[in-house]
Amino acid sequence: MASLGYTREATRWADKLLALAPDYYDAYLATGIGKYIIGSMVAPVRWILRLGGYAGNKQAGISELKLAAQRGHYLAPFAQLLLAIAYLREKDSTRARQLLVGLQEQFPANTLFPREIARLDALRHPTP
Repeated sequence: MASLGYTREATRWADKLLALAPDYYDAYLATGIGKYIIGSMVAPVRWILRLGGYAGNKQAGISELKLAAQRGHYLAPFAQLLLAIAYLREKDSTRARQLLVGLQEQFPANTLFPREIARLDALRHPTP
């Protein structure tokens, strides 16, 4: 519950920023991740959280993460990484791989991205 409190606070600050400057797309990272996390929970937990003032919608969260990933300035790579994770959770390894390839191109010295791409490729095309 404490971490959800931080998520709610981050969302409030992001909403305030977006009200003043709607073109600060990095703020959609905070709003999107909160909506996605809560929207991904099982229905009874979502219902209890809704009673506590927490709302979530998985698809709206993904849409906002896409905005941050595509149009954000400072946090775009982090949004891309979170979006790749969301795609993996949704069993969409093709989109996740595309994002990871893009991150590998942006950060060629990072060894994590090629390893994860190779792991995805191995899962998609297992060696007999």
